[in-house]
Amino acid sequence: MNETPSIAVTDVPDDAVVLDVREPDEWAAGHAPAAVHVPLGDLPARIDELPETATTLPVICRSGGRSGQAVQWLVQQGYDVVNVDGGMRAWSSADKPMVGGTDGQDATVI
Repeated sequence: MNETPSIAVTDVPDDAVVLDVREPDEWAAGHAPAAVHVPLGDLPARIDELPETATTLPVICRSGGRSGQAVQWLVQQGYDVVNVDGGMRAWSSADKPMVGGTDGQDATVI
């Protein structure tokens, strides 16, 4: 099995466009400010919604598992993508900016 390309969360700019493959409730609770949301299960049908970036596209989920699957599949489709190590848990732990939140709560990772 090929090793999944990855990037440390601290190496992702706070304003980077990232692909978030979590479920809608996870997305609503909190996500990166410039993230694009396409749940992992919807990815094959919605691949044309992926943002066009001049650089490698970081892919993120809660902890890195689902985004790792997405990265492996997207690489096979010819995309220049990288898995964000530790996912949104690491993003939050690094005190990187988040937007969202439900029921008046601050943005969080669920």
